[in-house]
Amino acid sequence: MEEMPSRVELTSAAEELLRKLYAIHGPLMFHQSGGCCDGSSPMCYPAGEFRVGGADVKLSELKVADIPESIGFWMSATQFEYWKHTHLTVDVVDGRGGGFSLESPEGKRFLIRSRLFSDEEWAILESEVLPTGAY
Repeated sequence: MEEMPSRVELTSAAEELLRKLYAIHGPLMFHQSGGCCDGSSPMCYPAGEFRVGGADVKLSELKVADIPESIGFWMSATQFEYWKHTHLTVDVVDGRGGGFSLESPEGKRFLIRSRLFSDEEWAILESEVLPTGAY
């Protein structure tokens, strides 16, 4: 059986900032809504603070060294339809992003870098059923 390609990865800079945010806020999660402006950036929240529902899909459970819990990465289902062929890398840059995202007071903002999946990766992923937040 072929190994499932990851849909989401973190840069080392993102992992470093997440360790800092975890020390302050505890367990974390990401949600990317696909709205305009900062709404299209991944937003980091304390786990469970952003309520996900049936219109959200979980793309990944991100593992970060020194953080015992995985970090769920959620995206709205409508946004996922545009991004489903794309591998996402969460990175960090200087600057202020969305006011609700936890990294904003740190003078940093998370952003997405992307690439299309290779034909080989997509052949494995295209039939994957992702969990939703539906109850």
